[in-house]
This record gives sequence, C-alpha cells and structure tokens, in this order.
Amino acid sequence: MTGKHGAHNRAMASTKNSSLHGSAPDTARDALLILDMISEFEFEDGARMRKRALPVANRIARLRDRATAAHVPVIYVNDNYGRWRSDFKSQFAASVRDGSRGAAIAHLLRPRAIDYFVLKPKHSGFYATPLATLLEYLGVRRLILTGISSHQCVLFTANDAYVRDFTLVVPPDCIAAENSTMEKLANQYFRSVLGAKLTQSTRVRFSPAFASAMSEKRGRR
Repeated sequence: MTGKHGAHNRAMASTKNSSLHGSAPDTARDALLILDMISEFEFEDGARMRKRALPVANRIARLRDRATAAHVPVIYVNDNYGRWRSDFKSQFAASVRDGSRGAAIAHLLRPRAIDYFVLKPKHSGFYATPLATLLEYLGVRRLILTGISSHQCVLFTANDAYVRDFTLVVPPDCIAAENSTMEKLANQYFRSVLGAKLTQSTRVRFSPAFASAMSEKRGRR
C-alpha cells in the first residue's frame, strides 16, 4: 500500500503497538503461523502424524528463518493442554522430554525470544484466543499458514482468517495430515473455496516489514 493510505496505516499500527506497552513491537504486512508443531504427539494416530510431520518441520524451520530475515513476525499457535493452566514454555519442555514422540520436531522448531505464541482451546487459532488482536496491532494483512493438521487445525484457522479478510498463502510442503487423501482434500479446499495461494515454501516471497521499509527510507535521506 502506498501514498497517504499506506502512511496512515503505518502510523495507526505504530500507535497501536505503543499502546500495547511494547508487547507487539513489530509492524509487518505478513505473518508466518506455525500451527500445533510443538507437541508430544500423544493422541490417536499420533505416531503416524509425527512421521509425516517431521520432514515438514525441516521445511518450516527454513521458512521461519527466511521470514525472520525479512522482518516478518513468526507466531506459534498451539493447543492448550492441561487444566487451563498450561503455558507455552511448559508445553515445549514436555515436547522435548526423553521419550517424547515430538522431541525431534520441537528441537527443530525451538521458539526464539523474538517469536510470538498463542494458545488455543479448539481447532482454529482465532477461536477464543488473542490472535486477531495481535495481528491487528502488528498490521498484518497476509498470513502464511504452516503446521498440522491440514484438514483440521490449519483448515479451521484458514476459514476464520478468510472471513476476516486476510490474504492466505499455504505452502503445501509445510502442512501435513495423517494421510495423503486428507492433505489433497484440504489443499483443494484452500484453493477453490478460500482462494489461498498454494506455493512451495522455497517460492514464498515475504513482503518487507513496514518498520524495516521505513528505516531504509530514512537511511537514504
């Protein structure tokens, strides 16, 4: 977005970020969501899901590093376990414990201090969570969705993003389901119903962060 409207939106985002007392310091058009990859995989068909998710985790890790290099925020969206007292650090610790099916995946995708996280009670990352508020304060308008499973949590999150007018990108090599049939069905839905762009992760191009673009502009003066 350019001109007066773009400047106005960036100014509004800056004001909103300030009002969150620094808890959402980034400003960007894009955000990368990583859904339910931090897990012990202790559920029905968890062993099969873990096997299909491991190669996906490698590709997500590379995409995450590229997003960070482009000043694009990374948001982990994960199921809320326990008696409504879980936190993301304890979930990560449980995922990497000895004997955990998800240890290798969690180590690959170890969250960093610069990353955001959201805990969800249901399939969608938007349902009863602060995700929409966070994205609003960041100024995000396009979501790159990754994680598991294609036809459940990724799909439900994509639906809720669609009705909120987000542009969607779904790299098919960065999502997985228990079997290829469910993956194909989900991909067809992403494309035909939600209008998502399905492109391999290596071909995803991130839009520059507003903050980074403004810094570069100041540097050229």
